[in-house]
Amino acid sequence: MMMRLVALLLLAITISAAQLGHGLIDDQSPEGVQKWFEEFPDAKPKLTKLHFYLNDIASKKPPMSAPVAQAESTATSPTNFGLVTVMDGALTDKPSGKVIGRAQGLFTFSSQEELSALVTLNFVFTDGEFSGSTLSVLGRNPIMQAYRELPVIGGSGAFRLARGMATAKTYYQNVTAGDDIVEVQMVLYRNVLPGQED
Repeated sequence: MMMRLVALLLLAITISAAQLGHGLIDDQSPEGVQKWFEEFPDAKPKLTKLHFYLNDIASKKPPMSAPVAQAESTATSPTNFGLVTVMDGALTDKPSGKVIGRAQGLFTFSSQEELSALVTLNFVFTDGEFSGSTLSVLGRNPIMQAYRELPVIGGSGAFRLARGMATAKTYYQNVTAGDDIVEVQMVLYRNVLPGQED
């Protein structure tokens, strides 16, 4: 039952992110996507740097993250092994600042030896230059390390076929309340077609 729930949540997150918008690309129809790929050989990779804060405030009502599944042994595991948490956290331009988007996805605690999670997140931008665009991150997050490097594996809208790296650093943490603010810096290449330069 829990696996079905997790699968449905993943599907809902994917569909929601796809419906939110398109950023700097006007046509998301099959024909529009095909046209974009036909023009893709003329695209120029543009180095783009992003800096924002991911707010995961569990003490807020409703909480920005919640456990949705766990193994029988999770309660006795010092690393939360087997715990799956779904997240819909705010992205802000500075700590507790203006909301510029959402971080939506899953954390799966996947190590029996250290506090580490498999992170599957969509960064959905709702304000600013990249409003309507998304970036997808998939990777290992060794939570206790000062800096965590996560691969940017793609995106939509202005970030169609983007690739790069995200560096995460804990800015604020309240373990008792379950609140975290994480500073995120991204360096990535995105593809800009002729006539779409910004």
